[in-house]
Amino acid sequence: MDIKKRLDAEVEKRNRIGEVSEDNLDPILVAKRYNNPTISLICALFSYGNVKQIVKFLDSLDFSLLQKNDEEIKNALENHYYRFQKSDDVIALFVALKRLNKKTTLEKIFHDGYKNKKNIIDGLNSVISCILEQDSYNSKGYSFLIGKVTTKTKGAGALKRWMMFLRWMVRKDNIDMGLWSSEYLQDLIIPLDTHTFNVSKKLGLLERKTYDLQAAIELTEALKSFDVNDPMKYDFALYRLGQEKLL
Repeated sequence: MDIKKRLDAEVEKRNRIGEVSEDNLDPILVAKRYNNPTISLICALFSYGNVKQIVKFLDSLDFSLLQKNDEEIKNALENHYYRFQKSDDVIALFVALKRLNKKTTLEKIFHDGYKNKKNIIDGLNSVISCILEQDSYNSKGYSFLIGKVTTKTKGAGALKRWMMFLRWMVRKDNIDMGLWSSEYLQDLIIPLDTHTFNVSKKLGLLERKTYDLQAAIELTEALKSFDVNDPMKYDFALYRLGQEKLL
């Protein structure tokens, strides 16, 4: 099998209006209603578990709260929770992002971390640090939601939800929104989930057996042999191949 030809065909097949819909769910469906980086980040961070439950939870959120005061946010979200996150965790995220947006933007924070070494992980570390600095609040659920500064790749979490957020923000096609500068495009790292991990091993694109950030980096390097400027264009296709059990 010609892997590149197979994946290129899958990319073309998936890159269409309607590929993501109420009948074919993905969290980006909610994010694209708003075309807003902060709302998109909330959608991405809660993107774990069953996709129907993810979308149901995201649909329950009032994103206009990002313009409200702390007390209004607390009162509106006191009954909202999702899997590992209690209401206090949801409230803390909204409060932190509201405070951050009053001072700067997510893209500026990301760019400040990224620009010296053109390193995506450095950019994400900058954003994660800034969010955590907005409030002293902490809990197990909140730590899971936001993540932590990453200083190693082997054995480290794959940062799947964060990498997916970056794909949404940087790439521009019928799936992704392209709200940020395209200068980051060739440096993006694939948002590795179990579907993509398993499919990539079956296709011989990934030899690493450990599901970690190093595996995401190695898979991205393999995909660069197909398209050095936009290796991320294969991500959604690989994901759907696994999700729909087409291999």
